[in-house]
Amino acid sequence: MTWAVDDFERSLGALARATVCAYVGDVDAFVDWAGRAGIASPAGVDRLVLRRYLAYLATRRYARRTIARKAAALRRYFAWAQRAGHVAADPACRLSAPAGEARLPRPLTQAELAELLEPTCARSAGATPTPTSTSASAAARRAARDLRDDAVLELLYGSGLRVAECCSLDVGDLELDVPAVSVWGKGAKRRRVPVSGPAVEALAAYLERGRPVLAGPQSPPAAVLLNARGGRLGTRDVRRLLDRRSPVATHPHALRHSFATHLLDGGADLRVVQELLGHSSLRTTQVYTRVSRERLVAAYESAHPRA
Repeated sequence: MTWAVDDFERSLGALARATVCAYVGDVDAFVDWAGRAGIASPAGVDRLVLRRYLAYLATRRYARRTIARKAAALRRYFAWAQRAGHVAADPACRLSAPAGEARLPRPLTQAELAELLEPTCARSAGATPTPTSTSASAAARRAARDLRDDAVLELLYGSGLRVAECCSLDVGDLELDVPAVSVWGKGAKRRRVPVSGPAVEALAAYLERGRPVLAGPQSPPAAVLLNARGGRLGTRDVRRLLDRRSPVATHPHALRHSFATHLLDGGADLRVVQELLGHSSLRTTQVYTRVSRERLVAAYESAHPRA
């Protein structure tokens, strides 16, 4: 009897690749630990073994959120193992670990967002790149890249997309006449999100004048966002994009965080924000209400004469 981790990995096909790698890595780490304890298969694991493993992780000074993620991976693995007939009962059912405080990036201020977004509009209004029969000039490719970057930034902030959702967009996902975009979120859940006016303009300019310059013979025909080599834009490409364009050190997720925080600051209903973000649990969205309250208190204390 083996742990059948490869079969478990194949069962995760609907999840994002990064999520699959995290789950498999966490299960492999548990298998190594169990092997040192003389446990050769999932059939030899009971709830006490799993609790001992989580306690072991705590003694190794793993962060609480890391331990919680590893517990989630084990719940997923043993639920699959039971369905596959490798164990008679699921020992990880209701296995939990303290998640710790959610670590959200700082939302960008309106001034920082203006500096991040506004100059891009001015640049995109300049050169109009035109592909040639051989290769686009370096200047045309830079202009095309700027148009693409405009579209990425507007989607991340204007629609609150996760960076992976943005990078995986296909042409068929866009409804610029509505305007809306359909994305595949976590857990292979599909949702339809409104697109802001600036994002519509940026996408239309990129699709008309930018994408044809970046596209090559091997480019995926359905992909909306392309990198400099003509392949689909990746999450690391977006991180480098922000490093080039942002006036402050930040992260792609900070734009999604800013989207949610600014909606709540403006009076948006929490459940509406939950639906827009694609959160399965309202508890996840409620983290943003704490941040929003902190911003209001800070503004009050700094502005009110008797605060």
